[in-house]
Amino acid sequence: AAVENAARQAELELRRLADHNLVLLCPDDPRYPRYLRPLADPPVLLYCQGDLACLTRPAVAIVGSRAATSYGKRISFELARELARRGICVVSGMALGIDGQAHAGALAGGGATIGVLGCGADVVYPPQHRALFAEVGSRGLLLTEYPLGSRPEGFRFPERNRIISGLSLGVVVVEASPKSGSLITAGLALEQGREVFAVPGRIDSVKSQGTHRLLQQGAKLVHG
Repeated sequence: AAVENAARQAELELRRLADHNLVLLCPDDPRYPRYLRPLADPPVLLYCQGDLACLTRPAVAIVGSRAATSYGKRISFELARELARRGICVVSGMALGIDGQAHAGALAGGGATIGVLGCGADVVYPPQHRALFAEVGSRGLLLTEYPLGSRPEGFRFPERNRIISGLSLGVVVVEASPKSGSLITAGLALEQGREVFAVPGRIDSVKSQGTHRLLQQGAKLVHG
């Protein structure tokens, strides 16, 4: 009975996925991102909405503060736009601030972008990004390891950061306060053998403290 029940649940879930135009990838699927396979804790399932071809392109992550300065937002947008124009897929976390500008910049450059979510693919978070979600889901790719209906709880965001760095050849941190989640992503990137880049900022801005610390520790300086 338990097996039958599980099979019924699985069927229901697959129907719900189809209703949301979602594709489910397991590690043995040839479309599963090859850079995630060697990770210490690769996602067991990936719920994907959009263009799976994004997963085959060389990718760079752009991450940073949610409460970004106007300078940080502009730099994030411009970097993403130029990377996209050069055929690089821009990966970020769909958050307010630096992340949102990175996705918008990649779309403006006519390129690919992947939004890695800290919730279910049917949950729009933050709600201010409803239009951006729709655009990334149709022109790029939305991706999450969490099942439908999963709420954006705090623990999910540091957890999903290993996917952001894991999908990418390198991680660019645009702005980060000393306790920013972006620094977690940079740390994960180093553990995974990825490159870490940091954008310098004003020395009197708290938003520059995290990026300047990364530069002191040997991150590559981004100056264009």
